[in-house]
Amino acid sequence: MQRLIKFCFIACLALAFNAHSAQEQGAQYKELGPWQVHYIAFPSTFIQPQIAKTYGLERSGYKGIVNISILKNDTDKTAQEATLQGTARNLLGNKQSLNFKEVVEGDSIYYLAQVDYTNEEILRFEIEIQQGNQFQTLKFQQKFYVD
Repeated sequence: MQRLIKFCFIACLALAFNAHSAQEQGAQYKELGPWQVHYIAFPSTFIQPQIAKTYGLERSGYKGIVNISILKNDTDKTAQEATLQGTARNLLGNKQSLNFKEVVEGDSIYYLAQVDYTNEEILRFEIEIQQGNQFQTLKFQQKFYVD
């Protein structure tokens, strides 16, 4: 639970950093079918080395972290397990596959992937979410800056 709190704290710092643009604000979510899908993408340097090591993430000025959580879209908002596959494309159409790893801590479930970027690069994300025979697609974009 303490690791989850640390990770959430770091994610909140990332949210505050990106608050200069309404389109890039953190704490974003979309209601997709039966789910409320929360998402954020931020530079991997925003997390502390020990946290990166714990989650098997590489810290670099040219690597970002995509964090997705899926909640049941009801009053309880319980975390949902799912299968995620996705891509990130820059404005030139260059594509990267996203390899998500599931992190379960207590009642929380997160899906983390890393992505490469250059300074001021805009990446468009398209993530397929599957749970049983239910499929939904999350689309968003994020502009990254090199530290």
